[in-house]
Amino acid sequence: MWPLLAASALAIGIILERFWTLRRSAVIPPALGEEVRAWARSPKLDPGHLDKLRHNSPLGEVLADVLLHRGRSREVMRQKAEDGGRQVVHQLGRFLNLLGTIATISPLMGLLGTVMGLIRMFLVINTAGIGDANKLAGGIGEALVATASGLVVALIAYFFHRHLRGVVLSLGVGLEREAILLVDSLERSSDAAPSSSDARTAR
Repeated sequence: MWPLLAASALAIGIILERFWTLRRSAVIPPALGEEVRAWARSPKLDPGHLDKLRHNSPLGEVLADVLLHRGRSREVMRQKAEDGGRQVVHQLGRFLNLLGTIATISPLMGLLGTVMGLIRMFLVINTAGIGDANKLAGGIGEALVATASGLVVALIAYFFHRHLRGVVLSLGVGLEREAILLVDSLERSSDAAPSSSDARTAR
């Protein structure tokens, strides 16, 4: 039971930490994408502002990677957005593999407790016979409690592992959408700049 208790405490800690970290408002601040697109239209970007954006949030980190390559081709900017987004999503999924491992091994730990309880029960039978019902009941109870505990821990860990995986996937889609919007905005700005220059030349 002690390993199961440790596994359940670790699973609860991971679940609470990930729920706090994966808040949508913290990963994708509502107004950040629009602010960055407006700021990116300025002729020159402040490096200090760019560094601050990178440390603002996971979305800020992805958008900063795009802005670092402003002025290059759309393919290059999209590739940098994908590379940055992949790293950010990997960080968002931190500890989820451990949570999945707990979901997998908890029934095995419960099964181990069951086997140990049955072994104790048969040792009691071997030494004292079948007349001591209390000792037999103790071994059977230990086996059943271990099995039930392992299954409960596994079910909770598995449910939240799947749920948090879905949250990470949804956030990844949101990050990709904001990065594409920024790339489109930068591409329109770069297309408009030569047109304005040509108009002034013609005059």
